[in-house]
Amino acid sequence: MSPVRPGAGVRYLFRGVMVGDGHRRAGTSLRAAQDEAGVPPGGPGRARPQGRGRGERAAGRAAPGGGPAPGCRPDRARAPGAGGESGPDPAGDRAGQAHRAQPLPEDRQGQGAHPVAGLRPGVRPPPTAHIAWALMDETHRRVLELCDGIARDKTLAWIEESVAQIRSKTGGRERARVKDGLVVAVFRHYESRATESRPLLHSHAVVSVRARRPHDGKWGNLSADSLMTHIVAADTLYTLLFMEEVTARLGWAWEPREVMPGRRPVMDIAGIDRRLIGWQSTRRQQIEDALSVLTARYEEKQGHEPGEKAGYALACQAADQTRSPKRTELLSLTELRSRWRESAIRAFGACTVYRLAERARAAAAAVWARVRPVVDLALAAVDVVAVVYVKRGAFAHHHLLAEARRHLSYALRGRRFSL
Repeated sequence: MSPVRPGAGVRYLFRGVMVGDGHRRAGTSLRAAQDEAGVPPGGPGRARPQGRGRGERAAGRAAPGGGPAPGCRPDRARAPGAGGESGPDPAGDRAGQAHRAQPLPEDRQGQGAHPVAGLRPGVRPPPTAHIAWALMDETHRRVLELCDGIARDKTLAWIEESVAQIRSKTGGRERARVKDGLVVAVFRHYESRATESRPLLHSHAVVSVRARRPHDGKWGNLSADSLMTHIVAADTLYTLLFMEEVTARLGWAWEPREVMPGRRPVMDIAGIDRRLIGWQSTRRQQIEDALSVLTARYEEKQGHEPGEKAGYALACQAADQTRSPKRTELLSLTELRSRWRESAIRAFGACTVYRLAERARAAAAAVWARVRPVVDLALAAVDVVAVVYVKRGAFAHHHLLAEARRHLSYALRGRRFSL
């Protein structure tokens, strides 16, 4: 999760996502700019901003006379520097609302003269889901996008209802639950930052820093600390929910894969050829190579391995060092998927690519034949506490919550659970 500030942070979402790395010229409607960039029209694949959060409804009625709420004014999507509003789309394809948070002068969030307009948690499916989404047919693409959208929205709802807190007074330490929920705009993106584009289905959920206090209904600032504290628990919830949706709709199963010794495994779709993970993981390999160098320097200087907090900081540094500029070539999602499929066929053969769905179904049958997705609550509780204690020593509720969700994903392999 990262802060969104007026300027570059907003431009990235409006230019880099909404109009496919293009520029929306003054007087050009949002729909025309998206048509030119080949942004997918309508349906689950749309790349326009989608309003989420119960606070969206409150924003229009909280101000006197029913006008926009101060500091958090929903407005028609408009590219920075472009003149005119985006016109309505009768077909409903791309005429979405974008929420522009306009922080008041006192909203500095400890950042000097650079106000924070919002916070941007990102969500994305496990690696093999990107492969299936990019290389399978249109039906599977749309189902996977639907699963992603459902898991993402449920995760945002959990953040809104159980995590988000607001400062009870400006600059004060007291916290309270948010009245009416959050104001959120979701931007879906399809590819990585690599110069040679790679499939990376993910969403940027921009959460306005402005929300209403419960005791007086006035607008104030969210507590970023509360959101950051629960970001791992939110990530594990999204993964668990996405796995459930995929298994329920496609019948696939999941299996753990160790990425690095000593690290928690990631969950893969059973039957997806793991060679394809390397084919689409150029960016990840670059980060891992840089991270190994930074880690070695840290150990030489400090005399010990980096802990969890230091390891996270090093990973962020590695990501920044290897970040490449965006591509200038504009391609539609259909063109991107065609290129990805051709690239995978050249590398691994047509049989590997065109039989992905068939092999996923066969592998799922084998998993369900040997794995009984049952959770023993007592044993699960002991396992979760033991893992968290070994990993962290001192821990809090959100650490247990994140590990419990990991445990469920390993145990259930995508089957739904209820308590």
